[in-house]
Order: sequence, then structure tokens, then C-alpha cells
Amino acid sequence: MMNGRVVLESFPAGGPRGSWPAEEFARDRRSEGQRAEVVMDLSTDAFLVIVRGTADLADS
Repeated sequence: MMNGRVVLESFPAGGPRGSWPAEEFARDRRSEGQRAEVVMDLSTDAFLVIVRGTADLADS
């Protein structure tokens, strides 16, 4: 955990046109009850699917 966030998965920003793998992954995690969201990590040029805080992890 870093800064109160847990990274569930990382996806390269240069995916195929019309493809949103990070958003799809986050949507699937939300359907399982996790509070997943997508953020951009500019230093690695990647989209990260994260869960904020430890309270969110207790539900998973």
C-alpha cells in the first residue's frame, strides 16, 4: 500500500485504439464490491486500477 492506495493492476497507456482494459478491469472489480478506480501514473505512462484506503480492502 502506498499513500493509502493499493494497486490492483497496471495497464500500459498505449493500448489498441478503442480498447479500455483498465476501465473494464475496474468495472469488473466494482461489480465484485470493491471501490476500484482508474488513475494515470505519468511517471510510468500507465493506467493503474487502485483501491483507496484499508477500509475498502476489508470488503474484498
